[in-house]
Amino acid sequence: MEPTLKSGDWWLVRKTQRVKPGQIVAFWEPDRIDLLAVKRVDHEVAGSWWMLGDNPHTSIDSRSFGPVHGRQIVGRLLFRFRPLFRKS
Repeated sequence: MEPTLKSGDWWLVRKTQRVKPGQIVAFWEPDRIDLLAVKRVDHEVAGSWWMLGDNPHTSIDSRSFGPVHGRQIVGRLLFRFRPLFRKS
């Protein structure tokens, strides 16, 4: 999700499956149910959601794994904490 979110950021996530386009959400990736992914909700597809990363050149998102069912959604990002000192 770079450049919006950076490695090392911490997030406060509100547990919900009610989302709308434009929100950033945490969800279990359809192809790898052990992988918690973070992407932006793009649009609804027949009761599921199309998720897109903010960097289309490197993002693994719904273009790779298809739509995400609502029950796979953990919650939406409410707040991001960035460390005061970041190693870059």
